Amino acid sequence: MLKLYRLRDYNFRLVLWLLMISAVGVLLVGSARESLQSRQLMGVILGVVLMVIVSLMDYSWLLNFYWIIYFFNIVMLLAVRVAGDNSGGATRWIDLGFIRFQPTELSKILLIMFFARYLMAHEEDLNTLKTILTSVGLVAVPLALIAIQPDLKNTITVAVVFCALMYIAGLSYKIIGGIVGVAVPLFIVAMLLITQTDLPIIDDYQKGRIMSWLYPEDEEYEDLAIQQNNSITAIGSGQLTGKGYNNNSVSSANKGNFVSQIQTDFIFAVAGEELGFVGSAGIVILLLLIVIECILTSRRAKDLSGKIICCGVAAVVGFQSFLNICVATGLLPNTGTPLPFVSYGLTSLVSLYIGMGLVLNVGLQNRRYLGGEKNEYRIYRP
Repeated sequence: MLKLYRLRDYNFRLVLWLLMISAVGVLLVGSARESLQSRQLMGVILGVVLMVIVSLMDYSWLLNFYWIIYFFNIVMLLAVRVAGDNSGGATRWIDLGFIRFQPTELSKILLIMFFARYLMAHEEDLNTLKTILTSVGLVAVPLALIAIQPDLKNTITVAVVFCALMYIAGLSYKIIGGIVGVAVPLFIVAMLLITQTDLPIIDDYQKGRIMSWLYPEDEEYEDLAIQQNNSITAIGSGQLTGKGYNNNSVSSANKGNFVSQIQTDFIFAVAGEELGFVGSAGIVILLLLIVIECILTSRRAKDLSGKIICCGVAAVVGFQSFLNICVATGLLPNTGTPLPFVSYGLTSLVSLYIGMGLVLNVGLQNRRYLGGEKNEYRIYRP
């Protein structure tokens, strides 16, 4: 379970990027909602501690329990339906008394762990119809439990991450091309049905977000578009260097409370307004560096499961960052996706740090230190 590793193989560069982006997150959350800053800081400390612990645990040993991980994930998501805390029309949280826990955030990391082991075990027959259908069926169960919460953003995120895992595992380009050829027309038809008919394909509030994005000046959707329009205005008002961190201007979208949930879904609006283009670009660069480090670590992984873990975590961080920033800038409909390591949200923050702990452990068990595919530990002599 616990191994002795070489200190020189620990990816301190990745740790540095994580600490830097988390520090920015603590500052921005404090500017958006001062009362939440201490909680965000405690979340970062807890996340870092768990990351270090997980990084020293042998991920190959952990993956031996992949079926237990899968069923624990299902039980956890079922618990949301049975004892979940309803808020804003959605049942996504479990109230533990001292904290509200959102199982879906941890679910993404657990699914990456499960498929890292499952897909490696079926590497040889990955492109057979049986394995593909079985894999789809295995991800469909948690996807359905997430979708009925309802939680469209995480449903989409898990689906995208699953596709990334299948690609990394070695799914044939012919099969990928066939899936894309079917999926794109289905998506277009679904969008037409959502926007042009009254069929109950998605919930009313989800349809409202799409319609307000497509027709922001329509009187029917004007109220729904205000939040996103104010976010765009706030980002633009920061110009090159911003209005200054934690400024007291009541005309700002942050201090004037013109954007709701600004500490979570629209934290990028705070960055754009207070830190300007320079600060916003810095956040994007840090997130990009984290994704790149995960991918580089995957290339040095001792086996396919390590490669899948690194690329899966990279996909979560990259895709969620893309969604959040696109929503804040008006390029996509409002999805309510937090910005990784920056937005307020302890479950998301701690879960991502656990994922990063796995990535660090994959880096520690690189090909120089281990005996290739046989996993035979040996002392490395440079």
